[in-house]
Amino acid sequence: MLFNWEHRRRIRAGFIGAGGHSFRNIYPCFQYTPVELVAVCDHHPEKASAYARLFGAERWYDDHREMLAKEQLDAVFISVNFDEQGRPRYPLLAIEAMQAGCHVWIEKPPASSTTEIRQMQAVSEQTGKVVLVGFKKCFMPSHDKVKQIIARPEFGEATSSYYRYPLSLPTLAERHDPRRFRDIVHPASALHYLLGPLASLTYEQHDVTGGVAATLRFRSGAIGVLHLTAGQGGGPLERLEIIGNGANVVVDNDIRVIYYRKRPAEEYGRTPDYYSADEGAALYWEPEFSLGQLYNKALFLQGYVQQVDHFAQCVLENRAPARGGLGDALEIMKWHEAFVENPPGVKIDIPIG
Repeated sequence: MLFNWEHRRRIRAGFIGAGGHSFRNIYPCFQYTPVELVAVCDHHPEKASAYARLFGAERWYDDHREMLAKEQLDAVFISVNFDEQGRPRYPLLAIEAMQAGCHVWIEKPPASSTTEIRQMQAVSEQTGKVVLVGFKKCFMPSHDKVKQIIARPEFGEATSSYYRYPLSLPTLAERHDPRRFRDIVHPASALHYLLGPLASLTYEQHDVTGGVAATLRFRSGAIGVLHLTAGQGGGPLERLEIIGNGANVVVDNDIRVIYYRKRPAEEYGRTPDYYSADEGAALYWEPEFSLGQLYNKALFLQGYVQQVDHFAQCVLENRAPARGGLGDALEIMKWHEAFVENPPGVKIDIPIG
């Protein structure tokens, strides 16, 4: 992988937002991607000036409209807090940036409704500017490996799945408050990336913890279970498994990938050992943490660098994102609205288009 200074072409970027998340996880990605940070903006001048100094920006602003008007930018990164009602501020900011001539990267959740996603899509079409949403689950190396494995002919069609994720679902009355419910985008984006758009879901919810067991059907025909494990203790937070036809693949803790390949036929009741022939043995991947490699940095393990790099390449090549674009965001927000608008125990059909 090329480091920032090794790229022959880099995008000129501004950044709106100087918060803790972006300090830890987004600004540091520019070391490894073709991004020249030109300007930083935050409504706290002391933070904007500090981030500009720390991350090498030429200038800083405390008004994003002034930055958009004065700077010659190819793109804008936006990572900001929610508004007073708990709604994401990204739709309005992204629209302003696109109308100012910039491609846009925004953090998730991208909006509070599918209506706001469609508004951004309309401006994107009018201006020719792309928007990429920071759905890190769509860019994790472990999920990329799963995507490759389930596309192999020997895996067969992906038929079913299980996803465990620690999340408490508020009561139905509380879900309309965006301050109470917004994080379904993480499991939704992972399953959307791997299995495609959702067709329908049904769920049951525990009265005390808010834990959820949901049954899913995807437009591809695959079925699945989403287990929101509110009330769990410590230990690894996530587990993903996808079943094919005679094979399955598992991801534990977002980093450990195990591919259980098709095994040669064995006679039941007469096989004396438990290990299969080598050609049917499981394949296992896990990073080591001894060497100072890029792949064992959280910025890479969690997909942050990969999403920033994908966005920068889209801007340089003037093409739409292959993943994480507004079309994906629209489908992922349909999950959110399905849970917000429907009680447990009913089949919820997800609208197409």
